[in-house]
This record gives sequence, structure tokens and C-alpha cells, in this order.
Amino acid sequence: MRTENEMYNLILEVAKKDVRIKAVYMNGSRTNKNVPKDMFQDYDIVYVVEDIQSFIEDKDWIRVFGEILYMQYPDENPNFPSDKKNSYGYLMQFTDGIRIDLTVQSINYALQNIKEDKLCKILLDKETILPEIEVATDCQYWVKKPTKEQYFATCNEFWWCTNNIAKGLWRKEIPYVQDMTNYYVRTELITMLNWKVGILTGWSVSTGKSSKYLYKWLSEEEWQMLLSTYFDGNVDNAWKSVLNMCELFENVAQFVGKKLGWEYNEKEGKAAQAFLEYVHQLL
Repeated sequence: MRTENEMYNLILEVAKKDVRIKAVYMNGSRTNKNVPKDMFQDYDIVYVVEDIQSFIEDKDWIRVFGEILYMQYPDENPNFPSDKKNSYGYLMQFTDGIRIDLTVQSINYALQNIKEDKLCKILLDKETILPEIEVATDCQYWVKKPTKEQYFATCNEFWWCTNNIAKGLWRKEIPYVQDMTNYYVRTELITMLNWKVGILTGWSVSTGKSSKYLYKWLSEEEWQMLLSTYFDGNVDNAWKSVLNMCELFENVAQFVGKKLGWEYNEKEGKAAQAFLEYVHQLL
């Protein structure tokens, strides 16, 4: 696998030699000092160019970056919106394990959008067309303190949706149960866990994409409990995981409510858990 220095040299050399490319900037995990470094981090690169169309028409120009194992043209996907006149992407996985997510942007588009992502670092600016930007920071992704309404809505959504899980498990509808758990109930659990992290850190950290860094701030017991909520296709295992999820949510919601000065609705939680247990006993 090529080294980080080799990749930066290649990315910049390509830009320097191509008169159409006016500037280069990078965002993503490689600009975030708080993200653990490893060899599989993507290179999220933006080339600011005069004419996007010439890059779109010549599909072979990207081969200068290495032997492509497989790739994706996200702006060619009809299921997602695109603005090919101003921005066009190439997601490339190379045979040596390196991945580059490269975007070419028009000058006007770059000028309008470069400051939106604070995890941004300018690597090259041939004609000083880009504005000065602050040092890259993940502050816009820090866990945000909830309002009272958000706290109670999250609690209510978590407990309300568990009745769908109960009925799905009774019917042995595992695909439905997985969706209800992962897209609805777990979402509220992860939100509550993030709020706990925010309280513990003074609302000054990001837990990463999909909250993958929660383990840094949760106790070992909480982390293991969270991992136990991910279940397979076995109904009995699913029941155990869901009940663990309820226990973890209740504990964390009580902590968050107390720290923020709000009284957790214990009656609601107990009623939802009682219904789960009732359906469980019907099996």
C-alpha cells in the first residue's frame, strides 16, 4: 500500500501539471486531528477546475492515480440529485487498498461552499482564488445539547416503537424487527448515549460517523451492553437484545434527565417494558 506522503505527492503533482486545475483542498477524516489515523482512511480530495465537462467526458484521466479495482460515479446515479455543471465525483478503490473520493468543482461552486465544512484544508492554490479558511476542526459535528422537548420526544419515540418490535417478534418477522430496531428504536438510544457523552465532555466532542467512537466515553459495562443490542436472526436472541436495549436506554435517559434538570417519565418506560414482557410471555 502506498504511503500517505506518496499519495499527497501524487495528488498534488497531478494538479500542478494540469492547467485546468486551479486549486486543491481536502476534507474528511484526514483533516480531523481527533480521528485515529490508520491506513484505510479515505483521501477526500477536491480539485477546483475551470471546466468540469472536460473531466466528465474523459473517463480515463483518473487512471493516473493507480490501478482501479472498482469505482463509482455517484453523480450518474439516477436515484440521487446531482449538479454536474458545478460538481462531479469519482469514488475510487485501488488494488493496493488506497481509496480516493475525488470531486471536481467549478470555481464559483467552490467559493460558495468551501466554508460549509469546517474539516477543510487547502493543499494547493495556484492563483490564490480560494478564501482564507480557519484551521480544520470538527466543532460543527460536536454533540449538541438537546432542548427539553427533544429529550422527551426521544424518550417517547423509543418506548412507543418498542411495541412494534414486540409484535414483530411474536410473529417471528425478523426482517421487520431488524428494521424497526435499527432505524427507529436504536436511533433514539444512540441519540441518548450521545447526549450523555455531551454532558460528560461539556458538549465539546464528536462521536464520529454513526457514533462509532462512543466507546471512548462510555463505561466498559455500557459499551458491552450496547454491543449486546445487535442481534442475529434468532428470535430468542433478539428478545434478549431488545430487553438489554431497554435497560440501557432507561439508565442513560435517567442520567441525562437528571443532569439537565428534567424528570424522566418513569411511568412511560415501565409501561412499555411491561407490554414487551407480556408479549414475550405469549410465545
